[in-house]
Amino acid sequence: MTMLKKTLLGLTLVLLFPLPAMALPTITCHCFTDRSYDPSRPAAADPYFLASIQNTFFAAVFDIDKKSIVKKKQKGTAMEDLWVAYWVADKSGLSPEVLLQARQEKNNWREVLDTSGLSAESLGAPFFRILASANSDPFLDRAVVDELFARYQLLEPAELEAVRQSGASNPELIIATLISTRTGQAVERIYQEVKVGNTTWGELLDGAKIDLVEMQKEVSALLKLTAG
Repeated sequence: MTMLKKTLLGLTLVLLFPLPAMALPTITCHCFTDRSYDPSRPAAADPYFLASIQNTFFAAVFDIDKKSIVKKKQKGTAMEDLWVAYWVADKSGLSPEVLLQARQEKNNWREVLDTSGLSAESLGAPFFRILASANSDPFLDRAVVDELFARYQLLEPAELEAVRQSGASNPELIIATLISTRTGQAVERIYQEVKVGNTTWGELLDGAKIDLVEMQKEVSALLKLTAG
């Protein structure tokens, strides 16, 4: 191959594939290699279980398509912002899409909502109290989930506070509560067993016979059972 042909071939390849190469650093991957429990690698699929069950719970409480949440996360929207946007939208009638766009243009949620005219009564006192504090963003999504747990009476207040004090994140709280409902074990105990490495979320789900294929039904049953 002559030098001219090599140069033309190289230029052709660059022209054919510029967009993926340029776009690669900005893509947020929300893919999981491991999506089922493997006893030989008991913790391998835990990140997927946590994300999938949180997504299912989110979709159920806000009555939206789970796929739309996954797509937003794939495009780079943080789950923390999704919790806040859909909570505020649910309480105010504002569009979650408008709220998410406004959040991209502001430094934090306080700036987004300062001029909204929304009150503590409309947003919920715990959420509004955190919003009024400095550096509130890292805690707002937790306030949303805690208020949803209170709305559906998923846990007693003292039990919820205990597992939160132990360090449970939103997805860990949701998955532990789901397992607790099936097994009768205390939520905090379930969380602590995973935290110290005695077991994994996959192992617990497998032992409780909770199938991710039926997760929508599992979560819907949980919400109806506790709300009713």
